[in-house]
Amino acid sequence: MLFPPSAADTTCAQALPAAALPPSLRTELLARARSGTVSGYLYDPQIAADRARTLRAALPPWASLFFAVKANGFPAVLSALAGPAGLDGFEVASRAEVDLARTALLSAGRPPRLLAAGPAKTTGLLGALLDAGTEVVHVESPLELARLSALADERGSTVRVGLRVNPAAVGVRGTLAMAGRPAPFGIPEADVPEAVALARSLPGLDVVGFHVHAVCGNRDAGAHAAYIRWCLEWAARTARECGVDLRWIDVGGGLGVAYGGQSPLDVELLGDELHRLSPPAGVEVALEPGRWLVADCGWYAAEVVDVKRSYGTTYVLVRGGIGGFALPGTEDFPFPLTVLPVEDWPAGLPRPEAHRTAVTVAGELCTSEDVLVRDVVVDRVRAGDLVVVPQAGAYGWEFALQSFLGHPPATRDVVAHPHPLPRSVPSAPAPAPALEVVP
Repeated sequence: MLFPPSAADTTCAQALPAAALPPSLRTELLARARSGTVSGYLYDPQIAADRARTLRAALPPWASLFFAVKANGFPAVLSALAGPAGLDGFEVASRAEVDLARTALLSAGRPPRLLAAGPAKTTGLLGALLDAGTEVVHVESPLELARLSALADERGSTVRVGLRVNPAAVGVRGTLAMAGRPAPFGIPEADVPEAVALARSLPGLDVVGFHVHAVCGNRDAGAHAAYIRWCLEWAARTARECGVDLRWIDVGGGLGVAYGGQSPLDVELLGDELHRLSPPAGVEVALEPGRWLVADCGWYAAEVVDVKRSYGTTYVLVRGGIGGFALPGTEDFPFPLTVLPVEDWPAGLPRPEAHRTAVTVAGELCTSEDVLVRDVVVDRVRAGDLVVVPQAGAYGWEFALQSFLGHPPATRDVVAHPHPLPRSVPSAPAPAPALEVVP
């Protein structure tokens, strides 16, 4: 029997107290519980905007900041990020994301700066990217180069191309490695000269630089700054050797979120280290985080449908599970959660409950893999209560198994400022002596 990675973790985490939830969020969730079944997300988009401003303030002037829409495509969140939040634009990987990103930026009176990435881009998707005016298309294979060239030639246009590279070795770690090993992503480092030569021989393509997205979930600021320095040096050297007029380096996202007591990314240290770098003149350097910007802006709430024991394990069965929020089951640590008591319960109906014990929170799907969180200690949980998972703003609704079994999908709504938010934005660190990266 196969379980998600978190199922292998036998340590028991302690559920957060209900008081850890913002008061107005508790009030809204309880009102929803009284009016019907709860399974969905509440977002505070302002938190995402504040995170973007904080990161922008820490970054050096040579860095551009894009948001990877795959992490959260809820229009209200994108609208907040498209406002005066410090973002330069959005990174997209599908037609739907193109439409969402363009709408958000145009509605905010912003130029629709879009970057495109992702493996297995079809001819239809590439055409849509061109028609949307995508600024840089990150290409992942020789065939993709040929397809893109044919489409650009048909339109009588030229498209800016960044070659996505899978380097032979990467000196940074995270929750998911996307380079430095066999992967469907990017062009192996040894094949880059041949890919550059092909791209330069095809009509309609302007090779402007490179894209390296090595890991997800790195919380080591010093290591991440060193990785970005390596990207700058590698791109400058490779461009010189391959005859590329280097104008673009995309270093990906990969900034990690601290869940369940983990140590957070030191944003100030990251900024301090990056201020010590100086990319080659005329080169724009793009960062495109997703999870780090939006994780804290969302909460996932699911109604407890039943509580029961099976061979020594206490199960809390909820309306949702991985059908609403699949991310916790893919991680190797317990996600934080809390139980919000709901006092309303039909008269005469038995109400099963569990006290001061470790429970496994499972969903309604007909698969043993439908586990939201395993082995978390709760003081008390009853049928009809709400299980609430904070830090659910990233890879939530977009990542869930919404269609399996055909249950109603998770809802998505906005809660307006559920707790006081800091409005001050840290000033950018004073620049240290530059360590120039020369082409």
